[in-house]
Amino acid sequence: MHVHILGICGTFMGGIALLARANGHRVTGQDLNVYPPMSTQLEEQGIGLISGYAVEDIKQTDPDIVVIGNALSRGNPAVEYVLEQNIPYTSGAQWLAENILRQRWVLAVAGTHGKTSTSSMLAWILEYAGLNPGFLIGGVPENFGVSARNGELPFFVVEADEYDTAFFDKRSKFIHYHPRTTVLNNLEFDHADIFEDLNAIKKQFHHLIRTVPGNGLLIYPQNDQNLQSVLDMGCWSQTEMLTTAPDRGWFVNLLSRDGSRFEVFYQGELLGIVSWQLMGQHNVNNAVMAIVAARHAGVPVQHAIDALAEFKNVKRRMELKGEVNGITIYDDFAHHPTAIATTIDGLKKRLTTDKRIIAILEPRSNTMKMQIHNKTLPASLVQADEVYLYLADDYATKFDDTLELLADKGHGYNNLDKMIDSILLNVQTGDQLLVMSNGGFGGIHQKLLDGLRNSDITNG
Repeated sequence: MHVHILGICGTFMGGIALLARANGHRVTGQDLNVYPPMSTQLEEQGIGLISGYAVEDIKQTDPDIVVIGNALSRGNPAVEYVLEQNIPYTSGAQWLAENILRQRWVLAVAGTHGKTSTSSMLAWILEYAGLNPGFLIGGVPENFGVSARNGELPFFVVEADEYDTAFFDKRSKFIHYHPRTTVLNNLEFDHADIFEDLNAIKKQFHHLIRTVPGNGLLIYPQNDQNLQSVLDMGCWSQTEMLTTAPDRGWFVNLLSRDGSRFEVFYQGELLGIVSWQLMGQHNVNNAVMAIVAARHAGVPVQHAIDALAEFKNVKRRMELKGEVNGITIYDDFAHHPTAIATTIDGLKKRLTTDKRIIAILEPRSNTMKMQIHNKTLPASLVQADEVYLYLADDYATKFDDTLELLADKGHGYNNLDKMIDSILLNVQTGDQLLVMSNGGFGGIHQKLLDGLRNSDITNG
């Protein structure tokens, strides 16, 4: 079958393409922006890519079915052609459910934060156990080097996104997955472009809970009141909790303040100690969720702990981009105040006190642009020593209050090159440059590295 994918260079849709190709289908696709690394990954698999959505291009592909990404809407030329010509079409989530997940033990990871990291940890634990799981993850786990693979029966790990499925299906994508093992990391208001309020997101999460069978497992943190209120709507499955009490449920005790070593307890019994490369309380919590989910699939806890010692994280999650003149640059996907705060906190706890954190943020998500997080954004940045906000012209003035609350440490720019010049003039040896964005950020990481190599910074 010839599968044609509209929006193929998104991480999720690119993963669908890889899975379709692995299952013997001919795969082609179109996207507005066809560029590395996703374009390279797809082309290496023999997948033909077309830049743009011209009608003539989709005519020439002559597909048997079109998989339409949720970034596309009515009015898109390719979408209109598919509808007018009555070409069979579906969403990425529905194609995944019908073609890959139907015969699998699905382990789904949902939540506002930590989905990609926890999914990657879980897939790696199953891999380390010799189970060769399939997976589809919204990032590239460095242990695997790809965002998706078919794997072997029965296990399949999927990052379960609450974002809507397609222009013709406004349910959350995770409704399609029918998991047996479900991680609910956390729940906060986000995606204000599609959800009216927090209750609308809770409703979708409860739809997910309704699909988990009685012999399935729901794993969640006890102290998340939003998730608790969703479970109070009705729960028909087994549950396991990450608790704050050492004598019941799952509990962690940090042995290092940055989270690089911690003890894992269950019902008051010490099961093992994790020593690994990652840092931050959020990643510690993610790790325990992955351990519990893997245990449900039959992996002993100690085996999962051993696997995490060899876990290499995910690209764009505190990814080290380089160090020049004693100045370190990290790239992170954080774009919600909670994620921003926990990322900075994790780095802060790893550093010696004389090293500064320079937070460089592009608040480009739809929710950020709608000013939904303006009241909580300044507090999420307070642990940084300096803060640079890149504010595109169409929403620059929306963050004036944030900059005012950050006082002397806050700097706003709507010109990327000028912001980079300012950073380079003010950095000191030992500074940690933490770049946070859910987009490409204009290639700022490489520009900063190049600028540092051309400078003569020694001690600020």
